[in-house]
Amino acid sequence: MRVLVAEDERMLADSIAEGLRGEALAVDVAYDGEETLERLGVNEYAVLILDRDLPGVHGDDVCRTVVEREWLVRVLMLTAAGDVRSRVAGLSLGADDYLPKPFAFEELVARVHALGRRSGKADPPMLERAGVRLDWAHRQVFRDGVYVPLARKEFGVLAELLRAGGTVVSAEDLLERVWDEHIDPFTNTVRTTMMKLRRKLGEPQAIETVPGAGYRIP
Repeated sequence: MRVLVAEDERMLADSIAEGLRGEALAVDVAYDGEETLERLGVNEYAVLILDRDLPGVHGDDVCRTVVEREWLVRVLMLTAAGDVRSRVAGLSLGADDYLPKPFAFEELVARVHALGRRSGKADPPMLERAGVRLDWAHRQVFRDGVYVPLARKEFGVLAELLRAGGTVVSAEDLLERVWDEHIDPFTNTVRTTMMKLRRKLGEPQAIETVPGAGYRIP
């Protein structure tokens, strides 16, 4: 799942982004409203974490633009004002959820995942195929009942393949959904990650390469 953090307090923005990356999410960061709109117009995000008081283009106007342009992104609005009137105002602009500052990071993560599930077809608590089982709640993977420790990107790639339900997922789609905007589109990162993932999952091979198309778990 790909997330955009729009927050002008750079230390806070970078801290949120790093924490979410630890949850196996792909995260980009914008520090003002203009940059936020630019990224939303170019990339497809599941969730936008939006500071209401962004400089440049105000967070309220960013939220209005999301609604007007019918961008398929769920908006979690952050603000220092936590009173009922402020929450109602934020939600009336089109935000999907509202979180006052300061907040517990665990709550932010839970809300991001909840919004991510609403942005498309909800994932079941467990994804399973070809003897591979992925447990979302505990961030664990098992192959034929045996625990398989995975790095964050390996977990993300496996999740996308299991979500696909046997259909092919291209390397380009994996880059878009699992890595952030700083990844080189011509890199062999996907192939390298796939090799490590296959090795950890063991034999027989669970992931099939479809020449010229991508990868799938048949």
